[in-house]
Order: sequence, then structure tokens, then C-alpha cells
Amino acid sequence: MIENTPQGTVADGFDSVRDTFAAITAAEGTGYPAQVVAYRHGERVVDLWTGPGITGESLFGAYSASKGAAHLVVAKLVQDGVLDLDQRVSHYWPEFAVHGKRHITLRELLSHQAGLVGADTGFTLEELADDQVVAARLGAQRPYWRPGRAFGYHALVVAALSGEVVRRATGQTIQRLFTEYVSAPYAVDFHFGLPDDLEYRFVPTLPTEQQGETSAQGPNSLSGIAFNRNNPHGPQVWELPNLEVIRKQGPASIGGVASADGLARMYAAAIGTLDGVAPLLEPETVAAVGQLHSVGYDLVNRSQKAFTAGFHATSEYYPVLGQGSFGHSGAGGQQAFADPRNGIAFGYTRGRFPFPPGPGRDSELLIPAIYAAAR
Repeated sequence: MIENTPQGTVADGFDSVRDTFAAITAAEGTGYPAQVVAYRHGERVVDLWTGPGITGESLFGAYSASKGAAHLVVAKLVQDGVLDLDQRVSHYWPEFAVHGKRHITLRELLSHQAGLVGADTGFTLEELADDQVVAARLGAQRPYWRPGRAFGYHALVVAALSGEVVRRATGQTIQRLFTEYVSAPYAVDFHFGLPDDLEYRFVPTLPTEQQGETSAQGPNSLSGIAFNRNNPHGPQVWELPNLEVIRKQGPASIGGVASADGLARMYAAAIGTLDGVAPLLEPETVAAVGQLHSVGYDLVNRSQKAFTAGFHATSEYYPVLGQGSFGHSGAGGQQAFADPRNGIAFGYTRGRFPFPPGPGRDSELLIPAIYAAAR
């Protein structure tokens, strides 16, 4: 069997998605590890994988797609009245109310408007792996811009901050509540803190040839601070899931481990009935988390971006999606989202780090193919 030949199944009418995936894997070359899964109205219609030793149950680093998983918990707590998006963060976390942060709301925090993209001296690996350490450092720090007046991607830290709000309000970590609310009741193959008995399923991320290239943005720029380049001893982003302390502690911004099915299934569960279990989120909550909050120039990425409260505004990146679609991509090429208007949930993972980082041509080809088949 040729290792780049896609394996798995597609529903009737979705054969073109297999063809698109085959073209992507051929272009990537020998040994390319990847998975793609899609659900439509709660039914899995695409379940494909490729690469040596890869199956549908292989687990990959989720990178920033972890933020979407964490913020499904926040959405559920808002729905249940435990959290209020328009309440001040300092209401839940009194120590946060220093250096001009007293009036920052949870809504502003989730939509990357708080100005706390990183620490002045960066984080060590051990610090970055510990959400409570990250939250304590940033909670005592002055914002890099006036909160609410601009936005910039809190790449490695936003779910440590929102997770601290969750911990203060509930007494539980956001990771534990994800298991309780999402992964256990819906059989979602997404893990914050990979158990030892599942390590054999983990696929390490492979670097690209361009991995050593230096960023044009200095280590003490906003981008350098946000991606922890201001700490010369900190880990590189591409290697994060390969580091045991990240996999075991599961920091909520970057430390999840998942299959493509896990990514797609958590969003299918968020918006619709799944295997007879009622949706995680009610329609009003789904509409609220899909509402645009921060749109325009991102001070960290230095480009046009769009965020909702805790998620990417995914329909702004893929025009074929319905309005109000929400999800989160990852630097390793991951993409995952829910499209409530069309009843579609999507997950894509890959084991070769892309250059430039983030979702690229793969998702740009696969997503339209899935929507064309669904029509």
C-alpha cells in the first residue's frame, strides 16, 4: 500500500473530498501525516487519513486549536449563568485589578483586547506549561495597550487567562471541565493532559526545512513577546506538542492533543444533537459566540484578523461558510470549526509543521470541497 494514499471512508456524494485530500498529500510528498474529518447534521461524512503508521485514531498536537476547546467551556458557563461576558474580570479575580486592568471585561479578554499578550521577560518551558503561573504573571502586569481600544492575538496565553477566571468562578480548571462537559459525554477524542496509556497514539510534529528562519519581527516587539521569543531559553512554537511537559499538563492555549475527529466532533456536539445526546450549546449561545467582536488590524500578527468571544470568526476566512461560524486554527496547520447555519463541523490535523505557520492551502482546498459535496 502506498503510504500517501488516503485511507478511510466518505459518505455517498463526498468522493470529491477524497480526491482533494489525495491531491494535497501528493503535493506534500512522501510520508506526509494528516487527517481530515467532517460532520453534517451530526453524521460523520468524511473520515480520511494518510501517512506511515497513521490511522483515524492517531493523535496530533492541537496547538492553538486548543483555545477553541477551552472556550467551549467558557461558552457553556456563560449559558449556565456562572459567567457573564460583560462582567469585569476583576470581579472573579480581584488580584487582576492592578495597573489599569480593573475595568477589563471577560468579553474583552476573550476577544484579545486586554493587551496581555505575554510577559516582559517571557516564560520558561516549565512556566509556559503551567496555566496558573502564566495567569499570575500576567495578572500582575501592565497591559501593552489601552484595553478595549485595539486587539492583538494572545497566542500562547489567552486560555490561561480565561482559565483563571473559570477556576476562580467554579473551583475547577478549564481542562477538567472540558472533560466533564465535552469529551466524556460526547466521546470527543481531545485531551488536555495526555494519559500515559494513550502516548502510543501520539504522532510527533515534524519540522520543515524553513523552521530555522529568523522572524523579521524582533524578540521584544509585540509579536516577539506574544510568541515568547523574548525569552532565549523558551521553546520554539513548532516543538511544543513534542515536549512531554506540554502534553502532560495540557496548557489550555496550546497544549491539547487530538485527532481530526476529536476536533470536528467537539464542534458537532456544540451545535447539534450527536449520537442522541443534546447539543452542548443552545441556539442563543451559539449565536453569541459566533458574533464578531474584534475585526481589523491585529497588533501582534500585523495583519487583518477577525475574532469572536474566544474563537476565530471562521466565516471571515472562508467565505463559503455560513455567517456566525466559529472555531480555531493552530500554528501546526490545524483547522476546526462549527458552521451552525449549514450544520457542518470540520477538523483537520497534520504532523508536518507548515511554513509559514497556521492553516494554509490544505484547508483552503478541503473546505470548499466539503461544502460543494454537501450541496
